[in-house]
Order: sequence, then C-alpha cells, then structure tokens
Amino acid sequence: QVQLQESGPGLVKPSQTLTLSCTLSGGSITTNFYYWSWIRQPPGKGLEWMGAISYSGSSFYSPALKSRAAISRDTSKNQFTLQLDSVTPDDTAVYYCATFPFSGQGTQVTVSS
Repeated sequence: QVQLQESGPGLVKPSQTLTLSCTLSGGSITTNFYYWSWIRQPPGKGLEWMGAISYSGSSFYSPALKSRAAISRDTSKNQFTLQLDSVTPDDTAVYYCATFPFSGQGTQVTVSS
C-alpha cells in the first residue's frame, strides 16, 4: 500500500523559503513512469498543481510558480522535496504530495509575520 507523508514547518515568514518534504512508503520514487507531484489548496480556493518530479528525476513546474519553485529528490530516503522561494501570505495553503491515485493527508502552511 502506497503511503505519502508530508513534513515541514507550519508557519513561515514572508520572503522566506518554504521547504516541504514527502516521504513515500510502500513503493519507490524511482518506479518507472511514476510522477510525484506537489499540489496545494489555499483557503476557500481550488486545488493548484505546483509541479512534479519524475521517476527519472526530471522536474516540471506550473508556469505560475516556475520562477520560485524547485522540486528535488533523495532516492536514499525515498523522499522528494519542494522548495518555494520568497513566500507571501498568498502562499498560505494546505500542501499535498501525490501520485495518482494516492496523496498524503496534507500539511497546513501559513505565511505570516
């Protein structure tokens, strides 16, 4: 059974870098043809796909976030990580890591001074 677990700070100050990690159990992030995504949902809004990293390590980003986001992986930890630079209160959201049809439970991130 694939399980994904997000981890990271619940509170980040404006202009700082947000770093979230997703740890996979019950599978491998290098399994052929799987893509590992970060998705977020701001309060009162819909889901927003932020980007993904492939089984081979290639990264893909939403055009809206490409200049601020970076997704990397650590295969030894079976983990992939989102870095989001220069956060603002608009980045306040529940952040999910996911691979179809699985997702983590989500982690709340608030950007506030």
